[in-house]
Amino acid sequence: MEDKEAVREFIRKNYAAIAVNGAEGNCCSGNSGCSPVPLDVTEASLRIGYTEADLANVPEEANMGLGCGNPIAIAALKEGETVVDLGSGGGFDCFLARMQVGETGHVIGIDMTPDMIKLARRNAQKNGYANVEFRLGEIEHLPVADASVDVIISNCVINLSPDKQLVFNDAYRVLKPGGRLSISDVVAIAPLPEEVKQNLALNACCIGGAELAEDIKAMLQKAGFTEIKMAPKDNSKEIVRSWAPGMHYEDYIASYIIEAIK
Repeated sequence: MEDKEAVREFIRKNYAAIAVNGAEGNCCSGNSGCSPVPLDVTEASLRIGYTEADLANVPEEANMGLGCGNPIAIAALKEGETVVDLGSGGGFDCFLARMQVGETGHVIGIDMTPDMIKLARRNAQKNGYANVEFRLGEIEHLPVADASVDVIISNCVINLSPDKQLVFNDAYRVLKPGGRLSISDVVAIAPLPEEVKQNLALNACCIGGAELAEDIKAMLQKAGFTEIKMAPKDNSKEIVRSWAPGMHYEDYIASYIIEAIK
């Protein structure tokens, strides 16, 4: 995509609509123009790696069935840690993280969509969550102090960024030495057709913006990360196929777990 701001604005409007309308019309769960078959939000969440207990422990309005994995399952969060969630949406992963870091910990959700921030703050206030907050901002330019964060999590959001190197650079900046990156995201396993890459709707649906796995690894290394681990989820093909049945995007992209250390 040539015009990064056009991509960003299209994605912002798309996710604003999800925040206002709920799961109806959402992308990375099958309820979008990418898919003719609406998917049950609970079913979508279980498919990408959350448990029934996870779903029972967060406000229902926070779960829109978005994502391609469960970063909380790999983050090994500890009591007292500070966590930042890139692209926090309605707050789903933040609310799971807050239980693991406890009252002495702190969770910060970052999202560029005002409607998502409003939704997440409303969910937090309604449930009396004191150790989580939500800040409006772009994941390429995080409103977070240098070297102040223990763990960065993210669920199927970095693929939406038109400048992923900036995302990894800024993630590195805000992490403390020894801090870790634990994310799930969509990466390309084969070069995407040009018509897919240039399609704004497919970019917003976590498909068109996927970068090749080796390029993501190179970006992480350039940002300064070490101990980089990247692996596809066991049921990656099933996840991607559910977003767009019959389109065979699973031949080009995969849901990956990505870990790295500062």
